[in-house]
Amino acid sequence: MLPCIRLASAAATVVAVALTTAPAANAFSAPHPTGAQSTAAAVVTLRYDDSRATGWEAAVTAGVASWNTNVDNVKLVKASPGTRADIQFVATSGWPQATLGPVRPGGRGRIELGSQAVALGHDKTRIAAHEIGHNLGLWDTKPGPCSQLMSGSSAGATCKNAIPDAAEQAQVEAAYAARSTSVLPAEGGVLVVDDQ
Repeated sequence: MLPCIRLASAAATVVAVALTTAPAANAFSAPHPTGAQSTAAAVVTLRYDDSRATGWEAAVTAGVASWNTNVDNVKLVKASPGTRADIQFVATSGWPQATLGPVRPGGRGRIELGSQAVALGHDKTRIAAHEIGHNLGLWDTKPGPCSQLMSGSSAGATCKNAIPDAAEQAQVEAAYAARSTSVLPAEGGVLVVDDQ
């Protein structure tokens, strides 16, 4: 089944896109795409808060590590208590979903880690890494193989891959290259990728 994509106006901008259950690999490293090296000056730092992601802390940490290991010009770091975060992780009883980025410093990214996918056997680490991919500007690539992190639930519940492939890495590197500008929703609007 193909994902349903809905776009609404500023008050309720919603994009429905399908869930990615990512296979949790032992190592979170994959080869960097050719030419994806960047300088330290070009690194964009995004701060995240997982204080509302009870039960998902290990999956968030592993998902963040996967992205930090596999891309050079954007890094995710845990926000200090009491400071503003660019990305907020929240545990929910629904289906996983995320704001579609690329989220920038000062942005309002949100990742809802829904337990419905886990109840169907999907891997928490793959879910977290997949939803982070949405915050970093990636759309779902469904249907797709397990080797594609953004293939989501179409790869099946047995898929544990939480590593972005070379093309996914290159897309994120391009989105954050030299702090390039991005098209973001109007103030008050949010693009949400609903991975059902």
